[in-house]
Amino acid sequence: MANLRYFDDAKAPKEPRGGVYTDYLRTGRINRQTSEARAAKRYLTHKEVAERTGRKLEAAGTLAYDRINGFHASIRFPKMIFHRTLDGSPHLGYCHVTAARTKFADYDDVRWSFYMANFFCEIGKDEHFFDDVRRGYSRMYFAVAMDLDREQGKLVINRTVRDGGLLFRTQDPKTALKNVLMLGARNDALRTIIRAL
Repeated sequence: MANLRYFDDAKAPKEPRGGVYTDYLRTGRINRQTSEARAAKRYLTHKEVAERTGRKLEAAGTLAYDRINGFHASIRFPKMIFHRTLDGSPHLGYCHVTAARTKFADYDDVRWSFYMANFFCEIGKDEHFFDDVRRGYSRMYFAVAMDLDREQGKLVINRTVRDGGLLFRTQDPKTALKNVLMLGARNDALRTIIRAL
């Protein structure tokens, strides 16, 4: 991927209405900067871009979490919001929203995590999780099955569940909300209500 440069697109301050001389009469100062110097682009470092991306992702994750937990009093998820940006592309990233356990299809006890990303891609089958990242303005909501790796002492994707550990993937936020609620529903009566939505 090409080395990307980012610049701050904040609005430049407006020119004084009356020009330089009116500004001098009003303030007693002569502004020696040219309008080109004031309007010059300020380039951002990858760290600054990653911080901005992280703030936006966590704000979106918090909003999604509030919508999920606001659906019904019997469906509650823990708030586990954190983000990661992609190496080499700090404007692209994903946010972990929540995690839980559920009975899923033929599996009695499945740990899963719900994520949202500001890009769309194919989910890889090996260690490289994101394949064919598309840089458009699309979003992706997905849930993956997780399992504890005793050797590494951390959670990893459980590739034995369904299609390489992927429980669902969609671009539609309403479909994602419905799928997360279906995973979190404790009984069939709630699942029936959620299916009817």
